[in-house]
Amino acid sequence: MSTTNWKSLQNGSDIRGVSMEGVPNESVNISVEVISRIGEAFVGWLKSKGLSDNITISLGMDSRLTGPALKEALTESIIHCGVDVYDFGLASSPAMFMSTVTDKEPVTAAIMLTASHLPFNRNGMKFYTREGGLEKKDISDILSLASGDKSFKSKTIGSVSKRDFMSEYAANFVQLVREKVNHPDNYKEPLKGFNIVVDAGNGAGGFYAHKVLQVLGADISGSQFLNPDGRFPNHIPNPEDEIAMMSIIKQVKDTNADLGVIFDTDVDRAALVSAGGRSINRNQLIALISAVVLKEHPGTTIVTDSITSNGLTWFINKHLGGQHHRFQRGYKNVINEAIRLNNEGKECWLAIETSGHAAMKENYFLDDGAYLVTKLIITMARIRREGKQLSDLIEKLPLPVQSTEVRIGIKDPRFKEYGEKVITDLGLWAANRNGWELAPDNYEGLRVQCDKPFRKGWFLLRLSLHDPVLPLNIEAEEQGAVEEIASELEKFFSNYDKLDLLGFRDLINK
Repeated sequence: MSTTNWKSLQNGSDIRGVSMEGVPNESVNISVEVISRIGEAFVGWLKSKGLSDNITISLGMDSRLTGPALKEALTESIIHCGVDVYDFGLASSPAMFMSTVTDKEPVTAAIMLTASHLPFNRNGMKFYTREGGLEKKDISDILSLASGDKSFKSKTIGSVSKRDFMSEYAANFVQLVREKVNHPDNYKEPLKGFNIVVDAGNGAGGFYAHKVLQVLGADISGSQFLNPDGRFPNHIPNPEDEIAMMSIIKQVKDTNADLGVIFDTDVDRAALVSAGGRSINRNQLIALISAVVLKEHPGTTIVTDSITSNGLTWFINKHLGGQHHRFQRGYKNVINEAIRLNNEGKECWLAIETSGHAAMKENYFLDDGAYLVTKLIITMARIRREGKQLSDLIEKLPLPVQSTEVRIGIKDPRFKEYGEKVITDLGLWAANRNGWELAPDNYEGLRVQCDKPFRKGWFLLRLSLHDPVLPLNIEAEEQGAVEEIASELEKFFSNYDKLDLLGFRDLINK
């Protein structure tokens, strides 16, 4: 392990890497030895926080093929540090956090083996304490301990116990739905008569169909890809993936379902499909849960990432009477901003990214796809008594005529400095364009409103959190505005010889 590049394993507040051989140009850097050392370092990190006595750690994994071997190695490493381990087996990331705060045998900390929606040959780790998911600095500190020579082994060996925590976790959703729907005629099965399709993408989300919806009386017979299979043979388990969404839309239509639910691999994200096959993800999902939250907490602030639409801002601020607060991309950034606002006395009950990460104040500000879906299903069951569907709640949401995202590569080893210069220069250039106006409420990159003499729309140029890339989002409120804005931007970008404009120019030449 002396050659391990420990820093390269960090992906924001997670650890991710290649765990399987066989893919060209990708070498394994998440091995059983590496995982074992990180587990040992995590124990050392916990002890550095004063948690030295009676430490217990829960371990879970998604359906990836390397999960069992990595979990076994991680277990051995941790118990040899004198720590007791609870083995949850197949689990979701949100459930792992909940194991640190549940009333029944709460653990000191939790580790989830997952690489979210990344390809089948990847794996990684998410860490939790009862304060929430670890921050970026915490991961850096753990990897720093792992890279050193200090041992955190103990003379005593901890125990290993298997625990069916996912059944406990699911039972909480069942009870929540029963209480909140409060069906006058069928308290135990308030979802009887609903046909709900669940697509778990062969990840860890199949439990939600069998242990939650079916118990509540829903017909789940049209559900697909519930069995865990780390090859992900049907589609990528990712609510943002076009093929995945097309698959569940077709299934909802074919089965005449009332609702479709799709999860990512470790169930911290979700999206919906309404009756008839209308996708409810990205801005529409934010609008839907905002409608629910603002009915419960009038006037509250909704924190989102930076690429949300102008129509969503109007919907939250004007139609729902809330306060839309755009912030930086990255689910931890959005969640931490919501927590900051609350600490400063500005009420905020929802933090949500367009990717489907949604966290609520009432639920520890945990990004939990199953909790989000449960909240919306409760609403669906309630409003059916009034003859309404979920999609009715967002019928006033203005939808863009066109929208696109282009990733502009940066061919410079100092890509952050180069990218920041491009963004700064673009701001100065755009400020002098007739009809273009810099957005005043922007916390990431450069967002510009476009109006006459151009067609109406906006664009956002930002620097990727991890990659040598400048993502460019363009949204149009009039047909042709995307191409028009892109053509104007090409005049600016052509002055920078270290930008890869191939994909950008493809957009112009469509």
